[in-house]
Amino acid sequence: MDEPVGLPGSPDIRFAQARVAVFVDGCFWHGCPQHGSQPKTNATFWSAKIARNRQRDREVDAALHNLGWSVVRVWEHEVKQDVVAVALAIWASVRSREP
Repeated sequence: MDEPVGLPGSPDIRFAQARVAVFVDGCFWHGCPQHGSQPKTNATFWSAKIARNRQRDREVDAALHNLGWSVVRVWEHEVKQDVVAVALAIWASVRSREP
């Protein structure tokens, strides 16, 4: 099966047959509750930018779900801390969706 192109949000990894989209969200850009930070310079701009990124993440998730895809989101710090655990979690999601 060909890998689909043009999915909402441009997933970082796609498992087309299982219809699982994986996003690795940057702690700064997506407002990680553990590692996200608010810059002091131009704070209003950055606060709005990060809030919009988070809103867009929710919109992308909903659009993918409406297309029959499952979404897995992981924080960049999770990948850095324990890539094996992240890979196993993604694999479990893929396996649960395989026909």
